[in-house]
Amino acid sequence: MIRVCEPSLTDLEKKYVNEALDNNWLSSIAPPVQLFEDAFARRLGIKHAIAVNSGGSALFLALWTLGIRQGDEVIVPTFTMIATAGAVTQCGATPVFVDSEPETGNIDATKIEERITPRTKAIAPVHIYGHPCDMDPIRQVARDYALVIVEDAAESHGALYKGHPVGTLGDAGCFSFYANKIITTGEGGMIVTNDDKLAFHIRHCRAYDFDETKHFWHKRLAWNFRMSSLEAALGRAQLERLDELIAARRNNAAFYRERLGDLVEFLQEQPYARSVSWMCGILGRDVTERDGLVEFLAEHEIETRTFFLPMHRQPVYKSGERFRVAEDLGQRGLYLPSSSHLTIEEKETVIHFVREYLTKRR
Repeated sequence: MIRVCEPSLTDLEKKYVNEALDNNWLSSIAPPVQLFEDAFARRLGIKHAIAVNSGGSALFLALWTLGIRQGDEVIVPTFTMIATAGAVTQCGATPVFVDSEPETGNIDATKIEERITPRTKAIAPVHIYGHPCDMDPIRQVARDYALVIVEDAAESHGALYKGHPVGTLGDAGCFSFYANKIITTGEGGMIVTNDDKLAFHIRHCRAYDFDETKHFWHKRLAWNFRMSSLEAALGRAQLERLDELIAARRNNAAFYRERLGDLVEFLQEQPYARSVSWMCGILGRDVTERDGLVEFLAEHEIETRTFFLPMHRQPVYKSGERFRVAEDLGQRGLYLPSSSHLTIEEKETVIHFVREYLTKRR
């Protein structure tokens, strides 16, 4: 089976994890967590990086510590993974959905302002499939309406917007290290910010807000969202290999685009962006063709994934609203195997069967 996405692990990951084991470094207060946080902050050129147990926890903690509460509204793209909207709901707030750009799948910045109400407190743009959102107009709207920005960069480690790392363009940025991400800790996440006060509150809220002067004393509601040292050791090794892993993903996308561009549509990298091509997505002509291709490839032991089903179509958030670009992407899109260690032979196999199915069908 050619998997749609698998971790890329080497002897370096084994070295750092074994070092943690050999030194009995397991908890969240052992050296590997701080080492990972420091290295991640240096990589992004930002003051603070706070490791947590998942990308979803990162989104929730960032929104919560920025003051998002019941009765508030947060602008969220409807075309995203449910963690983004779920973090808003977890705060007691309401996600307000916005349609997508057809070229990238990202939130359509030109449609944000019309969704703002007196209850709007934040914007949570998502850098879909590793491609940066167009952040300048988003930041302008945030300034105009005094809104905070929490970037969902779960899929976009190392992506650049006009030369600046995604995750560093708002009040806070959130990353996921789930097993299929470009760098992984198995589970895990990271919050980054340049705000000293915000970083202080996030660090306390991820660990039950233990008081620094009085033992077992807690002044506010907080949780256990800590990352273990074993996860951090793995993440530190992965981070050292980030350039290599990004290059492999971008090469995958270029390889597919060159050989399938006459048959299928691809999401397009924009002039302002350096995508990391977390997943290489293609668009069939319609949902029937897309689903048929998924089934055909599975018969030949090639795993794929369909694009996100928009949030406004999910049972938990279903409404009568229509967001036609997001709906179209959700019906026609799938991503091809995109692991960083895919071989040329594996990619050629994928291309062969994609071409065989589409040529015969059309």
